[in-house]
Amino acid sequence: MLEKIDLSRKLDRDEYKKVAPMLRDRLGELQRLARSAGMPVVIIFEGWEASGKGTLINELILSLDPRGFMVHFVHAASDDNQNAYWPPMKRFWEMSPPRGRIGIFNRSWYRLVMDNPAMMPLCVDISSFERQLSQDGYIIIKFFLHISKKEQKKRLKKLDDDKNSTWRVSEKEWQDNKNYDETVKLVNGIVQYTDKSYAPWTLIEAHDKRYAAVKILSTVVKRVEKCLDAYGLKKLSVMAPDSAEFAESEGLEGEDGLANFTLEPSILKNLDLNKALERPVYEEKLPALQGKLRELQYELYKVRRPMLILFEGQDAAGKGGCIKRLTQKLDPRGYQVSPTSAPNDWERAHHYLWRFWEVFPKAGHICIYDRTWYGRVLVERVEGFARESEWRRAYGEINEMEDQLTRYGTIIVKFWLQIDPDEQLIRFNDRKDNSDKNWKITDEDWRNREKWPQYEEAAEEMMLRTSTTFAPWTIVEANDKLYARIKVLKKTADALEKALRQA
Repeated sequence: MLEKIDLSRKLDRDEYKKVAPMLRDRLGELQRLARSAGMPVVIIFEGWEASGKGTLINELILSLDPRGFMVHFVHAASDDNQNAYWPPMKRFWEMSPPRGRIGIFNRSWYRLVMDNPAMMPLCVDISSFERQLSQDGYIIIKFFLHISKKEQKKRLKKLDDDKNSTWRVSEKEWQDNKNYDETVKLVNGIVQYTDKSYAPWTLIEAHDKRYAAVKILSTVVKRVEKCLDAYGLKKLSVMAPDSAEFAESEGLEGEDGLANFTLEPSILKNLDLNKALERPVYEEKLPALQGKLRELQYELYKVRRPMLILFEGQDAAGKGGCIKRLTQKLDPRGYQVSPTSAPNDWERAHHYLWRFWEVFPKAGHICIYDRTWYGRVLVERVEGFARESEWRRAYGEINEMEDQLTRYGTIIVKFWLQIDPDEQLIRFNDRKDNSDKNWKITDEDWRNREKWPQYEEAAEEMMLRTSTTFAPWTIVEANDKLYARIKVLKKTADALEKALRQA
């Protein structure tokens, strides 16, 4: 691919002075329109060392409102990050711009693969990351700045000979020039694998800076115009443009094959909710399991593996009671409980998974979630907070995220606590009549109860679509609180033991 580019292309000064200002003016207008429409934009600059990334980024931002963009200079991951069992994409999730803003990357996630060819399988995660952003309304524009081996060597020498820039040229840069032909093969593979309709690459002939600048400006202008036209500027708000419209415009419609999927509930209806445990048995088992979990927690810390324990279920199913018994004997320095509530305005300005990437535990630590990212396919689905196209694609997005986490060492345990409507009513009334508990019951809980069939259907499909080999769901029969607590503790201990044996 790279070998077919004509690097002799140039633009004379007069033509540049005529065209560039018009493109910059239009880009400034488009920035304001994109901000009004709540459209986030990601612009990536990759390329050879000394290909002019910094200069061309400056050309791009000349006409932009500095309050509406941020330039990220991406460096190699630190040893701390590499050893923390965090998936490499975590830091890039954190850098993704909120709606209406532009994120410009001088080097990006692709540098992970370019600096280490053994990381080529990471292209799977990169494509997943870009697809999830694009389906959420992000515009992704990717540039690779191409120069010849001879031109790179000439530029490196010029930088090296100048006392003000010699610091920019190390042995690595010279070695990269020496290995130029091998890197061409690697870049061709990266570009071919990740050149998607929702995040296409634009190869820039970068020998002539004026030509490269105009091509970059015109590419950004055309792409943003196309996306704004696809939305028809119908969504002039902080919310994302309709994802279905975007998918159709980008040739993605029907990609997940779920458009007409329906499912009759069956998993939850076949549970035996009469399972129970006598209190003497419970009081015998509880301290033994809690002690075992504390020992396993120390083993987990020694091998530097993070762990996620997820709790979902109907209101009043007993999540809080299970979490309390689970953490009662754990070392408080090694875990945190993260209750998930409705997203705030800043969180809504990002992809819905962004806020969870921010709080994943570091190596050797445990994070326990009282409700999770599965709210996307539960409450947001039932209450209409997410469009159907959004919650339907969330199954794949969540699976991909959990796959990334487990492949980088994270242990994931997921519990769904199931009670029947009669038991829920008993617990609701108990909360209402007990002054120590009535803070737990709200009008929203009663409204949700009226939608029991819809929530059950959503939970059925959620478990069918997201119970994977690497992160399976455990359904807990929770009509009896004592039985539910012991099952949760035992399953957690079993999962920890199994993972530690494989460490």
